[in-house]
Amino acid sequence: MNRISRHYPLYLFIATLFLTALACQAPERFTATQPDQEAIIQAAVATIEAEQSGPLPATFTSSSLAAADTSLESVLVSLYQQATPSVVHIFVRDFGITLGSGSGFVFDTEGHIVTNNHVVTDGSEFEVAFADGSRALATLVGTDVDSDLAVIKVDANDLPPNTQPIPLGDSDAVLAGQFVIAIGNPFGEVSSMSVGIISGLGRTLESQRTPEEGNGRYSLPKVLQTDAAINPGNSGGPLLNLSGEVIGVNSAILTLTGTNSGVGFSIPVAAVQRIIPTLIAEGSYTYPYIGINMAEPLSVEALDELGLPAQGVYVTRVVPGTPADEAGLLGNPGPGGDYITAINGEPVRDSSELISYLVFETEVGQTIELTVIRNNQKVTVPLILGARP
Repeated sequence: MNRISRHYPLYLFIATLFLTALACQAPERFTATQPDQEAIIQAAVATIEAEQSGPLPATFTSSSLAAADTSLESVLVSLYQQATPSVVHIFVRDFGITLGSGSGFVFDTEGHIVTNNHVVTDGSEFEVAFADGSRALATLVGTDVDSDLAVIKVDANDLPPNTQPIPLGDSDAVLAGQFVIAIGNPFGEVSSMSVGIISGLGRTLESQRTPEEGNGRYSLPKVLQTDAAINPGNSGGPLLNLSGEVIGVNSAILTLTGTNSGVGFSIPVAAVQRIIPTLIAEGSYTYPYIGINMAEPLSVEALDELGLPAQGVYVTRVVPGTPADEAGLLGNPGPGGDYITAINGEPVRDSSELISYLVFETEVGQTIELTVIRNNQKVTVPLILGARP
């Protein structure tokens, strides 16, 4: 297979994105000298032909590009029309004073709405505006600061007739590079949609809780990174795949200006599936807990000096009175600390993977087995998980 055949989908995609971006520019940007789209297509084709030192296949024409552009456009329009009625604008108040606003989405037919903890924190009164313009008062059902998830509820009778819960996707099926769309209310601009890709997987989102003395900060694993535009007001809105399924809840951006810089973070749908039902039933969520402080990834030199393999988690401290202490784990900032290499037989490469396994695969009160390297010997340490303080 020649180069052009192998890379044909990529070229088609690049040209399609270029046209889509042009079509999405603000109306005031268009002038009497706006380039003709057919000319742009031909220019794109000519550029690719020049790089490949040969003509493109007959199938790679302006007609095929236009068809692809129309197909992509149809998918996005359909997704927007399908999902938008279930994405809400949340107004947060306290004693009648508006503290801010954010986004959320309908979780079930009973009127439960998923949003971010940081959207509703400090509020005592909540009002929800639906895409059709109707409004309803909501009550706070549950919050979880460590995952930055929260649930509010409107009366089921206040849900507009065309409002359905958005289906949830599969976190394990998410791939870097796949298309995603974000729908929310950035800067109060109602029902705004942005398009991007999954830029990275396995990020961590640091908890907003103030760490207690002696304990490290908690974080949520498996967080999705996206370049879909996320701005203040998008928080709590869904990140969707092209099947219209929620794969994340938009939560944070990495920025020096307070606005989108192309690095956004979305809470994985696995956390929604695991935590939200408990927030609805109990109002809070309890995480399993070991009670250790872990070192940042050790350098190659440090690993060689300690005689440890490259993949694992070094225990620098065991918190007194915790499950780790009762199980006899050893912590030490220098030589002598336990080096965890597996949990229940599953290898762990770093602290993020250890936390991920604990959060998504275990429960409070469950007995786990940690495989550790201690004094150059591999040992198995049974440990009964406690509740995160």
